[in-house]
Amino acid sequence: MKKALAAFLAAVITAVSFAGCGTTTTASSAASQPAVSSQAAESAPASGTWKTGLAVISSIAKSTDVKDGKGLAEADSTVVAVAVDQDGKIAKCLIDAVQSKVEFSDAGKILTPLDTVVKSKQELGTEYGLGKASGIKKEWNEQADAFASYVVGKTVDEVKGIAVDSEGKATDKELTASVTIHVGDFIAAVEKAVANAADNGAKADDKLGLGIETSISGSKDAGAEDGLAQAYSYYTVTTTGADGKITSCIIDASQTNVNFSKAGKITSDLKAEQKTKNELGDAYGMKKASKIGKEWNEEAAAFAKYVVGKTLDEVKGIAVDSEGKATDKELTASVTVHVGDFIKVIDKAVSGAK
Repeated sequence: MKKALAAFLAAVITAVSFAGCGTTTTASSAASQPAVSSQAAESAPASGTWKTGLAVISSIAKSTDVKDGKGLAEADSTVVAVAVDQDGKIAKCLIDAVQSKVEFSDAGKILTPLDTVVKSKQELGTEYGLGKASGIKKEWNEQADAFASYVVGKTVDEVKGIAVDSEGKATDKELTASVTIHVGDFIAAVEKAVANAADNGAKADDKLGLGIETSISGSKDAGAEDGLAQAYSYYTVTTTGADGKITSCIIDASQTNVNFSKAGKITSDLKAEQKTKNELGDAYGMKKASKIGKEWNEEAAAFAKYVVGKTLDEVKGIAVDSEGKATDKELTASVTVHVGDFIKVIDKAVSGAK
């Protein structure tokens, strides 16, 4: 009996000892665990989110001096919106472009009506007219959509690795069956959009929208000073949830200017880099004149943040005065620029979201 009791007590002591070893963390074992950066934890996107990015690449290289009575100021902009998943792969991609043309005379007069509606190539659709000349009978917007679909599921390095010939046309058979136009700018813009992508609040499976609004109304004749052909474009990328509310928004704009003399000669550097207002940042120079000491890109970002959580109808219902400036006190504290075009372009993006 005594031997059995002793054996029982020994077994109990051994079990307690092993349990204690399994639940006690020593200083040495804690020190061996990898440190977790609180900053990294805070900045990492939550599970099930997307980063969203916008890119605009513009050129005025196709502008020409007056010939046969007409000169041409042309601004070409390739615009890309992307959603990027947590693995760095493109989850969604939208591609559009704007070709703004302003003609002027050998007397330095603007010939194109300033109220001309400038549609993007996606908006033009078959009006653009590429389908008739295309070897595969596909319109520009169809080919752009095909390229956008092709890059979904790829990383930016894989997109950059798409083979092109000396003319910038794709050579991969899978791609050439649906895309015969130059894709060099598509690739560059997708790369730029992914590089710009940030955790703006989009969630996986949200709809992605891209909106563009362009005007040439700021153009003017040459006189004592050079004339100006101006393509003023607003851009936005939005994401919307199943409930129709905006989950993220990016707003940008560009003023692409081509100057010309009274004799009809282009005086702008046609090779000059064309930056958007977000890219210009403080260099745009609005902060000095701003009543609230904010630069254009800061105010655009504030408006973009303001519309998150709202439906399109709520955005369209934002009160503005006769000049197109917001009147809501919550908004005027951070946004004093005209917001009418912001609202228009958000309307386009959300309405056309995919």
